[in-house]
Amino acid sequence: MSDGLRTSPLHDRHVALGAKMADFGGWLMPIEYPAGGVIAEHTAVRERVGIFDVSHLGKARVSGPGAAAYVNACFTNDLGRIAPGKAQYTMCCDQSGGVVDDLIQYLRGDDDVFLIPNAANTTTVVELLQADAPEGITVENLHDRYGVIAVQGTLSDEVLGDLGFPAGHEYMSFVEVDWEGLPVIVCRTGYTGERGYELVPMWDNAGALWDALATAVATRGGMPCGLGARDTLRTEMGYPLHGNDLSLDITPVMAGAAWAVGWDKETFWGKEALAEQRAAKTSRLMRGLVVTGRGIPRAHCAVLDAEGNVVGEVTSGTFSPTRKEGIALALLDRSVAMGSQVAIDVRGRSLPAEVTKPPFVEVQTKES
Repeated sequence: MSDGLRTSPLHDRHVALGAKMADFGGWLMPIEYPAGGVIAEHTAVRERVGIFDVSHLGKARVSGPGAAAYVNACFTNDLGRIAPGKAQYTMCCDQSGGVVDDLIQYLRGDDDVFLIPNAANTTTVVELLQADAPEGITVENLHDRYGVIAVQGTLSDEVLGDLGFPAGHEYMSFVEVDWEGLPVIVCRTGYTGERGYELVPMWDNAGALWDALATAVATRGGMPCGLGARDTLRTEMGYPLHGNDLSLDITPVMAGAAWAVGWDKETFWGKEALAEQRAAKTSRLMRGLVVTGRGIPRAHCAVLDAEGNVVGEVTSGTFSPTRKEGIALALLDRSVAMGSQVAIDVRGRSLPAEVTKPPFVEVQTKES
């Protein structure tokens, strides 16, 4: 613990590297490292490879007879679409359709589902699952039981191969292996838009795995990367950040994430409200904005049309190191068409932008 903040099992390594540390979801995590900085780290992932400590992410397990069916009756996506050994993006909603959290569910079998929620929402998700769990179903909060290390970039397969890990398995699948006698879950997932993996070791084993991966990454021209680069990478892909682009006030329908809803399922939390909103077609929708002038949009900036009317609000904004221009995600009125010219009010300054559909860069996640 540091100033009331939780720390990852790799905290001392980040401090030794001189990382800039900051509060992220109640955890003291590395934002950037002095050897590179956000832009260099971002570029390393897009062009070569990078390694991230994302051990702040939550971990939970739902087990027992009918565990998968129970999870499927709670979260939005349909576990029936995937087989054991596969992972799936999903959302935990409240009865109004608001997003309590977005997470990845890993299907081990009919009686075993492993979950990775967001750091700040793990306890809430676990408590909701525990409150409704039928007899025989166990819901465990394993937040401090596992670390998570992401290897992301075009050379991620080579890095894993250097250490003897399996690589090249299908996108959104996972395998459980022993590495030098230590159990590790190797997931073909990530949050950068590049080919990559997320490795889940036991908490006490994370340091040894990080050291080995960091050495392999360095030999491939890569580097450790902080959460600053992770944010610019995910924004270029149009991936939502809970609390910004998804929230209790921003539903899957509004966020453009209706594809992660199993509309034909008999039930899931928030189904009735979401179905009504989907049918009404009146809510704002998430769009992309590409700045056509000089400036960087930020969250909560108003978006105006050509007549000066407020037609939306930026939810996430940043400078795109790949495009070398400002980009944003924004909730816009449905009347705002793709290709429209709008203005972003950045502290009283009008920043011209064009409405577009994310991602803002070429997608590499599913490359075989």
